[in-house]
Amino acid sequence: MPPARLPLSLRLVRAWLTAGLLLLSIDAQAQDKPEAAPTVERQDRDAKFQTTYIWQNKPSFNSPYSGPNSLSPNRETSYTWTVTAYFGLRPWEGGELYFNPEGIQGRALSNVTGLGGPTNAELQKAVATNMRFYRARLYYRHTWGLGGAPVAIESDQNQLAGMVESRRFVLTAGNLSLTDVMGTSDITGDGRTQFMNWSTLDHGHYDYAADARGFSWGFLGELYWDKWALRGGRFLQPKVSNGLPLDYRIFKRYGDQIEVERNIEIGGQPGVVKVFGFRNVAYMGSFRDALAAAAPGQAPTMDGVRKPQSKLGWGVSWEQSITTDLRGEVRFGAHDGKTESYAFTEIDRSFFTAWQLKGNRWGRANDNIGIAYARNGLSSAHRDFLAAGGTGFFLGDGQLNYGNEHIVEAYYSFVPLKGLSLSLDWQHIRNPGYNRDRGPVNIGSVRLHYEF
Repeated sequence: MPPARLPLSLRLVRAWLTAGLLLLSIDAQAQDKPEAAPTVERQDRDAKFQTTYIWQNKPSFNSPYSGPNSLSPNRETSYTWTVTAYFGLRPWEGGELYFNPEGIQGRALSNVTGLGGPTNAELQKAVATNMRFYRARLYYRHTWGLGGAPVAIESDQNQLAGMVESRRFVLTAGNLSLTDVMGTSDITGDGRTQFMNWSTLDHGHYDYAADARGFSWGFLGELYWDKWALRGGRFLQPKVSNGLPLDYRIFKRYGDQIEVERNIEIGGQPGVVKVFGFRNVAYMGSFRDALAAAAPGQAPTMDGVRKPQSKLGWGVSWEQSITTDLRGEVRFGAHDGKTESYAFTEIDRSFFTAWQLKGNRWGRANDNIGIAYARNGLSSAHRDFLAAGGTGFFLGDGQLNYGNEHIVEAYYSFVPLKGLSLSLDWQHIRNPGYNRDRGPVNIGSVRLHYEF
């Protein structure tokens, strides 16, 4: 009898881990090239600003039925407008203080429901058609040098220019977004200038601790040691699933995360491999408990079955420059899929890959072309819950003919002046909300962004 074949997910993990270990081995054997010591002028204070307007259009699509949390099959338009200020101050050696007041207004497609990967990264669950201002970030960061080579830190939003050591410990504490520090990427993660779908912002299944606007309070420690980095921290969960108020009992309701990073070099081009894991503890409902508690003929609900529970997840990513103009990324992972989505998307497992090409070849050095593909999936318990008529925060077609949600996104960013960009974006979504009976869906977007 031939040996049993591993499931596709395990074969993908084995293949990518094997490739990652091979790349690390190649990099370890490579000779370090001598480079001139970097220099950058130190900043003790800084102020930056951005504003972004995104308009989206969704034509009608095939839909034999809809439920309470379906993406509407009718034509829709939506928009968001955000304004943000970034203030940075270095009060003493090693210390940095950052404050970001922000405002947003907009109108969502179908009230942000009906998709595992919503289409506008600027949208918040608490968005309204009148401008609302709030504190997005307020945090302190301290760096202790531990030796090593000098490293130049360039001026950027929430980043004061200066020199640090390649071996250092960094402690960040306060109000921020975990996507600022975990799973970061040069070509994804910024919906104001790059890809827009929520599946592209970070690992799609990363149910990171955050309020309805995407921010939380907590602390994070990072140890940098030449080409290696280790980071981990704890952040507050919302009081209720996808709610705005946070639960400040950080030893009872929290999100823990840890990430290991390794910088590599292939063919003289930089890359980075990251492995991360997370554990959430919150007052959540279990899909199986909801199904067991449902009366005959009634749709299951999370009401009455919520209790303190944990969620475990993991992910792997690899970002690599191929040439000075072309850079790619691949990432994949999953969580246990037992409990409801608590703070981010309704995605239990994800695979994502993207490419970005700079415009040097056609004389537009600041322009970019990006193309990405995401495959989102659900656990068997989550599928059964939705198929029985259950509704999550984002999903609920009343029934479910399950299929993985496939998203292709492409954009062109035109930069006529420094700080100003105009982007055209297209998203094609097959099996929206993991339902083979609905779709496909096409979303066209126009984005105007300005920063200084």
